[in-house]
Amino acid sequence: MAVPTRLRNQFLLSMPHLDDPHFAQTLTYICEHGDYGAMGLVINRSTGLNLPDLLSHLDLPPCSPTLTPHPIYDGGPVHQDRGFVLHGRCDDSWLNTQDITPEISVTSSMDILEAIASGQGPEDFLITLGYAGWGPGQLEEELSNNLWLSCPFNFDIMFRMPAEERLNAAASMLGINLNLLTAHAGHA
Repeated sequence: MAVPTRLRNQFLLSMPHLDDPHFAQTLTYICEHGDYGAMGLVINRSTGLNLPDLLSHLDLPPCSPTLTPHPIYDGGPVHQDRGFVLHGRCDDSWLNTQDITPEISVTSSMDILEAIASGQGPEDFLITLGYAGWGPGQLEEELSNNLWLSCPFNFDIMFRMPAEERLNAAASMLGINLNLLTAHAGHA
C-alpha cells in the first residue's frame, strides 16, 4: 500500500509500539505537509497548565468572567517556547494566522491570546506549546515503518471531546482498536 504523500488537515495516530516519549499515545493534527516536510500539533497531551496560568505568565489578565480553564497542550518537541492556537475560522483576523482549510486556522501571534482573554476570541480553539516537525520524506518513512496511522480530521474530536478520548475516537473512525494492533506491517 502506498503511503499518502499529502497529509495536511489529517490526524496522525501513534501506533501502540511507538515508544518515542514525545509521541507515544498521541493524536497529532497535521497543519502542513509537502516536499519540504511536515508540521503538526499534538492535541491530546496536556502540559499541566491551563489558560489562566498561561495568561498570567504572559501578563494578560483574563477580562472575561466566562473564560474557562482550557488545558494547554504539549504540541510537540520543537520550539516549546512558542505557542500555537488551533481554531475554527471566524470573521476576526490576527497578525500571524495561516488558514489550513476553510474551517480551520492556526495562529501564532499574541493578539489572539489577548482576544481570548477578553472573551473576543474564536469559539472553538485549543492552545499548544511547541510543535511536531518532520524533514523531507521523514514522515513518509515513519508511516511506511508502521509508526503512524492517518485518518481524516474531525472537528468534534479536536475541539469538543476530552483530550484523553481523542486518540481512541480517531481510531474508531477507522474501525480500529489500537490495543489490538501489531507492530509488524504487511507488505505485498
